[in-house]
Amino acid sequence: MTVTRKRKSLKRAGENRVRFLVNGNRVDLGIGEEEHQVGYSETLAETLRERLGLTGTKVTCDNGACGTCTVLMDGKAVLSCMTLTVECGGKNITTIEGLRHPETGALDPIQQAFIDEGAFQCGFCTPGIIMSAKALLLENGAPTEHEVKEALSGNFCRCITHYQVVRAVLAAAPGGK
Repeated sequence: MTVTRKRKSLKRAGENRVRFLVNGNRVDLGIGEEEHQVGYSETLAETLRERLGLTGTKVTCDNGACGTCTVLMDGKAVLSCMTLTVECGGKNITTIEGLRHPETGALDPIQQAFIDEGAFQCGFCTPGIIMSAKALLLENGAPTEHEVKEALSGNFCRCITHYQVVRAVLAAAPGGK
């Protein structure tokens, strides 16, 4: 759906707000062209980083080619640079910041596995890779090496080989140890 068609359908419905959850917290934003409103063409990546201060979500290519901006939407990996914020109504968004245990602050097993396996170097692309891996593990608790590689095929890192990443995902798999 184009931005123009989406804008018209929102106006017809009389809706001028978008409400969704981010890391378990309610977000309620006005939609429009005013200074403190979410524009119809504003991406989820922009909203997360600029409005909500969740800078763990990175933007590199800004056209869906690198996977660096990957977040979870209702448990599925999505490219936040290609997702409009106005399309997130009623959704549950999880960013890299939302993986920590809310009470203890403990790292998610996939985050800990990346540390244990040395599966990062500069770390810029790591949040997107971790979020793609988390989506895989939510869907498949015991993936094969091939399934891990397939799930991460849209994430690019220029610093390391992906051997450590694959090992980390397999190590974090609850059914694959």
